[in-house]
Amino acid sequence: MLSRASSQWSGFNKTHFSQERYSRTMPHRLTLVEMTEHIRQRKLSPVELVDAHLRQIAKLNPYLNAFVMQFSEEAKTTANQPAAGVLHGIPVTVKDSFDMQGLPTLCGSRFRLDHVAREDSTAVARLKAEGAIILGKTNCPEFLANWETDNFITGRTNNPWDLDRTAGGSSGGESAAIASFCSAGGIGSDGGGSIRIPAHFCGIAGLKPTPGRVPATGHFPEISHPGGLLGVAGPMARTVADVKLLFEVLSGHDPLDPFSAPVPVRKLSIENQCIGVVEQFLDEPVEECMRTAVTKAARLLASSGFTTDRFLPAGLEEARELWRFFFVELAAPFTRDVVKRKQADAHWTGTELMDMTDPNRIITGREVVENLGVRDRMRAALMQQMKRYPVLLMPVCATTAFPHGKRSWEIDDHKLGLLDLMSPVTPWNLLGMPSLVVPMDVTPEGLPIGVQIVGRPYEEELLLHIGEALETARGPFAAPTLAGFASKS
Repeated sequence: MLSRASSQWSGFNKTHFSQERYSRTMPHRLTLVEMTEHIRQRKLSPVELVDAHLRQIAKLNPYLNAFVMQFSEEAKTTANQPAAGVLHGIPVTVKDSFDMQGLPTLCGSRFRLDHVAREDSTAVARLKAEGAIILGKTNCPEFLANWETDNFITGRTNNPWDLDRTAGGSSGGESAAIASFCSAGGIGSDGGGSIRIPAHFCGIAGLKPTPGRVPATGHFPEISHPGGLLGVAGPMARTVADVKLLFEVLSGHDPLDPFSAPVPVRKLSIENQCIGVVEQFLDEPVEECMRTAVTKAARLLASSGFTTDRFLPAGLEEARELWRFFFVELAAPFTRDVVKRKQADAHWTGTELMDMTDPNRIITGREVVENLGVRDRMRAALMQQMKRYPVLLMPVCATTAFPHGKRSWEIDDHKLGLLDLMSPVTPWNLLGMPSLVVPMDVTPEGLPIGVQIVGRPYEEELLLHIGEALETARGPFAAPTLAGFASKS
C-alpha cells in the first residue's frame, strides 16, 4: 500500500456518463436501483455485474483496505443461480459486525479470532432472501468504538477521496467500499454516528433508523437489548433511492429482537409540514462549508415545494454528555474486563474513548435510571417542538473527512476535540430518532460534504421522501477517482 497517496489521488470526477455507457463498460457505476432494472430487463446479467465489482475490488482495495474478507468464488457461484427477490444479482457488502453462518464476526478485534457464527444475522438473511450477492465483509475499528477505522487484523481503511484521510467509523470499510464502486450498497450500524459520519466523509447516503425498525439480531456487540437504546442497524448506498430499497428489504418485525416493532413500510403525508433548518448544533461551531451545504440544501428543498424555516431546538444542552454517559462511561468497565488479560492485543481504536473515562468511577443503578429519566424528558420536550418541525435539516459533523489520527481542531476561534466534532450526530442516537445523510457538495479541496435530515421515531419514510427530493434537486453527485485508474474504474 502507498504510504502517501494524496499525490496519486485526483480528488473527484465531475464527469457523469450516460446510464447506457455505464451498463456496457462500467456496470458497477450504475446505482443499485438501476442495476435491479437492468437485470430485470435482461440488459445486464448478475455474472457480468459480479465480475465488474470483483475487478474493481482487486484494483482499488490494495489502496483502500476496505475488506476484511472477500467471497469471490461464492459470489460467482451465486450469480449463476435462478432469479429470486427484488435484489436478485445485486452485489452488496456487510459490515464485519454482522454474523454470517460459519464465519467469524471479528469486529476488528484479536479477542474475536476464535469466534464462528452459528447462523446468519437477520439483516444478512434478508439480503440473501431477496437475491443479493454478498461480496465480502468490510472493515471496522475494534469493538466499533471509534470514528476511525483501523485495527490489528485488517489495518487502516483509507478514504477513497483522499487516502491520507479517514473513511470514518465505525462503518468505515462499508462506506469506502460503496463510495469506490466496489459494492452497490450494504449494511452498517450506528451507535453514535457510525453510519452517518462515514457516509458524510465518503460522499454516500446512509440511514440510521429508529431502534428496532431494522432488526439487529446477530450483530456484535449486541444491540438487541438495553444497548439498543443507542445502537441500530441500517442501510448504506450511493443514493437515497438505493438506501430506500435496502430499507424496504431490511425492515420488518423480528421476534428475536426485543426492540423490533411491527411497523410496516408506509407512505407518509408531506403536506403542511415544515422543515426546521439548524445551521449548527447548539453552540458547537462547524466549518463554514458545513453551514453553506445546509443552506444550499434548504434552498433546494424550498425550490422543490417544501417549507423551510430556521429553527433552534431547545432543551438539548445535556444531550452530548448524556450520550457520552451511555455510550462511553457505561461501556468502559466491560471493555476493561475484556482487554485487561492481554493489554497488548487491544487496539487504540477500541480503547481511545474508554481511556477518556475515570477507571475508578463506579456507576450505580440509580444513576443509570435517573439518566434514563432525563433522557426521556428531553425526548418528550423535543417531540413537542417537532409538532411544528417534524423534520430537521442540519450538518452531519463539524468538518469534512480529517487526516488519519488528527484529534484537535480550531473553528471560529473555538478549540474542538473529537467528541465536540461529532456533536451533530450523537443526540439522535440518545433520543432514538431516525436520521438520513444525503451527499450535498464537494469542497474546493475535493472532499465530499453531506447534510443530515432528522425525523421523529418511525418516520423513516418521510426522511427518505425528502432525501430523494433533495437528491433530484441537487443533480448527479461527483465521484472519487484514483489518478491513472479513472478510465478503468
